[in-house]
Amino acid sequence: MGGISRGQALVVTTLVTAMVLGAAYLLGHSLGSSVGPARPGAAARDRAGTGATDPDEGGPARDGGTEHGGGPASGTATEPVPAPGDGLRPGTAAPRTDPSFPSLSSAPTPATPPPTKPGADDRTPGPTYGGPLPPDPNGPHGARLTTGSSAVALTFDDGPDPRFTPQILALLREFGVTATFCVVGENARAHPELIRAIVADGHTLCNHSWSHDVELGERPYAEIVADLARTGEAIRAAVPGATVSYYRQPGGKWTESVATAARQLGMTPLHWAVDPQDWTRPGAGTVAASVTANVFPGAVVLLHDAGGDRQDTVDALYPILVSLDRRYELIALPTGAGHPATGVAAGTGAAPGRHGRARADAGQATVGR
Repeated sequence: MGGISRGQALVVTTLVTAMVLGAAYLLGHSLGSSVGPARPGAAARDRAGTGATDPDEGGPARDGGTEHGGGPASGTATEPVPAPGDGLRPGTAAPRTDPSFPSLSSAPTPATPPPTKPGADDRTPGPTYGGPLPPDPNGPHGARLTTGSSAVALTFDDGPDPRFTPQILALLREFGVTATFCVVGENARAHPELIRAIVADGHTLCNHSWSHDVELGERPYAEIVADLARTGEAIRAAVPGATVSYYRQPGGKWTESVATAARQLGMTPLHWAVDPQDWTRPGAGTVAASVTANVFPGAVVLLHDAGGDRQDTVDALYPILVSLDRRYELIALPTGAGHPATGVAAGTGAAPGRHGRARADAGQATVGR
């Protein structure tokens, strides 16, 4: 055989090259379906159905947490339910962990207000005293117009009288009420058993001069002192050691001399704020209506159990007690320790009533018997 021409060599070379390339293509296609190079984003697309993406790509974390940016997780996965004891109701979402959203555990706990004290009362009470009431700057020559509290004080003048005083004591006892009796010295000497009855029922005694002398305050000072002391001695004769903490001037005709004499003997001058003028005998209905219409918290009420026919006062007392006992605390004026010589007392004082403070400006009182 002769040698291969150049043309033949070119054909052979072309065929061999085509075969090599064909074989290489087939081999590469076969290997590329299983181990071929990964395409950008292919892994993320492959996991899109599960909602979990690679942390490096900024997607939701595989452990079910939230995105760093605080937005909701993408895909179909739901947020996990907290385990019991984590402070959330079952079925609620887990707390955010992003610093821009304070967690429930780190949120400040609201301050718990202190508990209200049982029985606390924001009302301002009246003054509390340990003995008889102090002078009243609003009264004539410092004489008391009020009780110094919201409680109301009923006072009965000119007794005792065996016709009317026992009836009044019985009515007060029926209502469980105590009062103040301003007694005249000569009546105390004549009816010591009534002084004892007054004291036995827990009422307060008040000196009302020896013979109901309206002009006593105009007399010499020594005479005034002797009159008041004599009355105190008559009371002590009926009830040894009796305490007489108050003095009421007959007719309300006060002078500085008689007020000073009363204080010298340890007594607080006592006036009144409500005067129904019962000593004029206007009728029981008028007396009761006047008292119930004009009384106010802290008032000292003037009534009479002697000095004339006081049946109007006795008859008026029942409706007065029915009305006032529903509206006020009714008290006997407070007392202190007895004076060693005259049976009178010194000191200051009245306990507050249950309705608040007494009215300070009782106004001008009417002069009564």
